Amino acid sequence: MSQDMNDDPFAKLSQTPAPDPRADAKKRALAAGMAAFEASQTKSVTAPKGNAWGQRLISIIASLKGNRIMDLRYPIGTLAIALLVLPLGYQLYSSTTLTPPAPVRQASPAPQPAEPAQAITTEAAPPELAPMPTTIAPQDDAVADDAPQVEPPLGTIEPQANAPAADARDTAAPVPLSPAPIEPAMPQSSVMAESAPMAQSLSQDSMMRMPSPGIIAPSSEPVMAPPPAESGDQFASFDEQRLKIAAEEPVSTFSIDVDTASYAYVRRMLEDGYVPEPDAVRIEEMVNYFPYDYLAADSAAVPFKPTIGVFPTPWNPKTQLLQIGIKGYVPPAGEDQPANLVFLIDTSGSMDEPDKLPLLKRAFALLVDQLSANDTVSIVAYAGSAGVVLKPTVATDKAAILDALDNLMAGGSTAGAEGIELAYRLAEQAKVGNGGTNRVILATDGDFNVGIDDPEKLEDFIKAKRQSGISLSVLGFGQGNLGDATMQALAQNGNGNASYISSVREAQKVLVTEIGGTLDMIAKDVKIQVEFNPAVVSEYRLIGYETRALNREDFNNDAVDAGDVGAGTTVTALYEITPVGSSATMVDPLRYGTSSTTPAASGDEIAFLRMRYKLPDSDVSQLIEQPITPSVVHGNIGDVSDDMRFAAAVAAFGQKLRGSDYGGDISWQAIEALARSGKGADDTGYRAEFIQLVQSAAMLAGPSAAPAD
Repeated sequence: MSQDMNDDPFAKLSQTPAPDPRADAKKRALAAGMAAFEASQTKSVTAPKGNAWGQRLISIIASLKGNRIMDLRYPIGTLAIALLVLPLGYQLYSSTTLTPPAPVRQASPAPQPAEPAQAITTEAAPPELAPMPTTIAPQDDAVADDAPQVEPPLGTIEPQANAPAADARDTAAPVPLSPAPIEPAMPQSSVMAESAPMAQSLSQDSMMRMPSPGIIAPSSEPVMAPPPAESGDQFASFDEQRLKIAAEEPVSTFSIDVDTASYAYVRRMLEDGYVPEPDAVRIEEMVNYFPYDYLAADSAAVPFKPTIGVFPTPWNPKTQLLQIGIKGYVPPAGEDQPANLVFLIDTSGSMDEPDKLPLLKRAFALLVDQLSANDTVSIVAYAGSAGVVLKPTVATDKAAILDALDNLMAGGSTAGAEGIELAYRLAEQAKVGNGGTNRVILATDGDFNVGIDDPEKLEDFIKAKRQSGISLSVLGFGQGNLGDATMQALAQNGNGNASYISSVREAQKVLVTEIGGTLDMIAKDVKIQVEFNPAVVSEYRLIGYETRALNREDFNNDAVDAGDVGAGTTVTALYEITPVGSSATMVDPLRYGTSSTTPAASGDEIAFLRMRYKLPDSDVSQLIEQPITPSVVHGNIGDVSDDMRFAAAVAAFGQKLRGSDYGGDISWQAIEALARSGKGADDTGYRAEFIQLVQSAAMLAGPSAAPAD
């Protein structure tokens, strides 16, 4: 055996020492390796070698007969891999619909050879929108003639030969050229990651209010967001206050308004990325949403002290704004008037949404926490849960009240036909006097099936109960079937106020911070009348208060209902006036008209202010009168208070949202600058929030209009 090993040539060869490496051999080996590498690259983009598919099929069939068994494993293995890989590849492609991969020339991730295949890369975009450098498929006229072509993956949208150049943000992948929005298929986090270059050029506040990431629009113009399709929310339709000629209609009369529902609703719409419909914008409610530092009255007997100013109109320097502000008397600390409250709560099936019944429970819990041992609370539910949920209970028994709220459930068929009658019955049962408050607080998303189906009969019922000393306030929740018009009508007929609760923060403002203005009424049926001097004022128009207008004769008629004012509540009214001789006058003088013969037709007075109000326990109105003289006129808007400038900015904002015929030409930038100049201390942060809303509206509503000359 050992002899055989010695004679074995392979054994002798293994014992032979290896020769020293030579430089030319190393070069040949390196060249062979590079040639093999290039061959492998070429092989990855060329059709596979071997028999045609027909011959392979014959091979498979023959294998099934028992022949060519070794050949069987290759086609079956290939088929199994294909069945596994193709679905995974399709799923991966489907999950990245917004950014389909561009055709690739090199399949291997290995380093490129000395002469790489030609590719086209994106040019650098502006710094704020520059995406990461990405290799993309070339256009038809840019492909090298000798470059190997690879079919794009199934479903890839190829750019057309004559298509316009894509925006720099969109060059990472082909996109559809249709203007229709692209529905994102990837998770939101992935979309935001893909949009990171764009996000760097926008403020955080703007990003929060951007339209859907699938909507592609030029960066130079804001996107007009479509209104929500068939939202179901209903608003009373009204026309803008028209311009009046002072010589023909010198007197303007209206009921003051302390509702704030419009601003809260408009804010929610803008934050959700939509422009609110015009009828949802009530300018007086937007202006009065904010507290102002007006002078407070000295006594409860005369609960108002007007604050008046005249200054140039921000949207038309040829006219002036007359601003009238009042602040309700603030009782001394320690005065605790009793309150008898009945919560009338909608528990219909539509309330089963996070921003409806759950938010309602939290809102009322905040209110209950503000009440004292002098107060009582009752709860009546209608619709899904019907009847008396909680009989009149002392407010200090918070556990019982909160437990009753927590047990409310939304759903079920419409029931509780006696809901409104039960609520007023409980209010009568626990009624308080001596300046106390008796109020039903209706909370709903718009289902007013409270037991009286006819709206007119419902209003008449509430009017009758109002005369007995029980008022009604309305809180609106959610979207979809919000009956804003009915909310306003019921609150006005019930001597109460209407508010829209869109968040816990708004609930805290309405039911905690401003609860004194809701529960502690200091005056009722408050009316304002302004008589303009035709010798000084040519034309005028009241901004807002369209749904609060009164006839001239209603001012002295104590039977005519008007708005109520609570402790510490501020109310603002704005008139745009055109001085006599101004080129802004819109109505030509009458050819055969006569000059005014009124006693005060001189330059000593601009107008004359009258206010009527009733004290809480009285049915006879009191009168406040004050002339408006040139002493309150300011030639520069920068000379007036922050409150006046900010109120003017909110009025301009409301007019622009409504598309006003008079004040709609001011630019969004001018409104924002005016609001910033009147921001002041802003302890509550409401004014800073308003400035953000102006920015959102500018982005959603379109390019800014040029300021008026």
